[in-house]
Amino acid sequence: MVAASAAVLLGVVGCTPSQAVSTPAASGAETLPFSHVHGVGFDPGDGALLVATHDGLFVVDEAGDANRVGPVIDLMGFVVAGPERLLASGHPGPDVDLPEPVGLIESTDGGRSWDPVSRQGESDFHALATGDAGILGYDGELRRSTDGVAWEPADIPAPPAALAASPTGPEVLATTSQGLLRSADGGATWSEVDGAPLLQVVAWGEDGATVAGVEPSGTVWVSADGAATWQRGPETGAPVQAVAVGSADDGAVRIAVVTTEAVLLSEDDGQTFEALTGL
Repeated sequence: MVAASAAVLLGVVGCTPSQAVSTPAASGAETLPFSHVHGVGFDPGDGALLVATHDGLFVVDEAGDANRVGPVIDLMGFVVAGPERLLASGHPGPDVDLPEPVGLIESTDGGRSWDPVSRQGESDFHALATGDAGILGYDGELRRSTDGVAWEPADIPAPPAALAASPTGPEVLATTSQGLLRSADGGATWSEVDGAPLLQVVAWGEDGATVAGVEPSGTVWVSADGAATWQRGPETGAPVQAVAVGSADDGAVRIAVVTTEAVLLSEDDGQTFEALTGL
């Protein structure tokens, strides 16, 4: 599963790219083919890498080519909910017949088309998560739903920049300026995660154990035990915009990180990253 970033938590500090982040073997693009990335995710059906942006949804292939899918919608909150099933929020683009804001919208064809679900004209969810706990969204207030239609408000100690829900239990993570928060009851109550790094974005893997997060400055962190303990990974060399965790056909963990300069992919549990596009 994937969670989308909302607002920058801290002032961004520049850093030098680690040797664990490599540029593409081919020359590739010098800049990102899209701007204002709000979310990223892997489709569990075909493994496609999906990037939600100010200008709509893009699929980035292994060669680094990015192709837009579907209408131009400023996808703010974004989460992959299953094979070709996506949930999002944001603002309609020109000639898109959706209210402003779009509320919660759903695609069941991999983003080629979108249908309204709830809170049209009311909510612009800047953070979304879905998992065993249901759907959580933040539009200035944290809201919970079991079906995406009926919502109830929930309390949280600090505004979340990103939300991530476990696919195998009721646990939810939230990145905040106060630190990483965990809920063991689907977002009803929250507590600080002791010893966790201060993260801008966070994502929960399909295995229910792998969690990846990135600091505002771009340092990657990976947990193999559901965010209980963390292993520091490479520095991406640029401020982060979004992160996702997926699985390869052989069961290996894939991690995608989108910075302001590149789309990075790791296929070795976050130990090394290769730039698919950008840099």
